[in-house]
Amino acid sequence: MPVTDPIADFLTRIRNASAAKHKTFDVPASNIKVAIAEILKDQGFIADYSRKDDGPQGTLQVKLRYYYGQPVIREIRRVSKPGRRVYAGVDNLPRVRNGLGVAIISTPRGVMSDKQARRENVGGEIICTIW
Repeated sequence: MPVTDPIADFLTRIRNASAAKHKTFDVPASNIKVAIAEILKDQGFIADYSRKDDGPQGTLQVKLRYYYGQPVIREIRRVSKPGRRVYAGVDNLPRVRNGLGVAIISTPRGVMSDKQARRENVGGEIICTIW
């Protein structure tokens, strides 16, 4: 069955795997999912990820992080959806949990965290928030 929103599917798989205390999970790969996984790894929300080129699309394997048995990711939420896109300028980028969390932004310069977007002085589509 085709997925209407592959980013929301990716975030839901992260949410479900961490709730079930899985160490790793697989998801069909795409460039935006790899970019999101890279940001999550840089910010310390996941331990690692790897892309396997098996078949036409490939697979992205994500290794989750836990702290004393509890998932590091407390909440991950899709903001901009196919039915309602949410854009923000550099002055209106959200601060997630007063800076403890991260908003992932799709900008003309690529996918980046909200802090990096403020540094580079660009706005864009708010993909998701995580803390």
